[in-house]
Amino acid sequence: VSRTMTYIDHMKNSRFCLCPMGYEVNSPRIVEALYYECVPVIIADNFVLPFSDVLDWSAFSVVVAEKDIPDLKKILQGISLRRYVAMHDCVKRLQRHFLWHARPLRYDLFHMILHSIWLSRVNHVQLDN
Repeated sequence: VSRTMTYIDHMKNSRFCLCPMGYEVNSPRIVEALYYECVPVIIADNFVLPFSDVLDWSAFSVVVAEKDIPDLKKILQGISLRRYVAMHDCVKRLQRHFLWHARPLRYDLFHMILHSIWLSRVNHVQLDN
């Protein structure tokens, strides 16, 4: 199968896509999973997820602590079909928040970044008072 399927085909045909943290802060794994409509399984400790001040990541992803890697299969098998379908629907709906366009479209990545900056500034101003 792996000889006839590309990396993208594997992602498109998988329920869950593993997204380990890696060595750098920036990794395309999570965005790739969302783009190809695959529920991301984020394997990381102390990792701040993008737009976590706005998005409820538990609605469309699975976060697994590094110490729980040996139990990964059991964790994923423990997710009911109903829960998976709900997560997958959320992935499809929020995809647009991670897409970049030459001319920004409402609620795309450009707007999410602006909103995140604005929210950070609002929270910072409130803390100063």
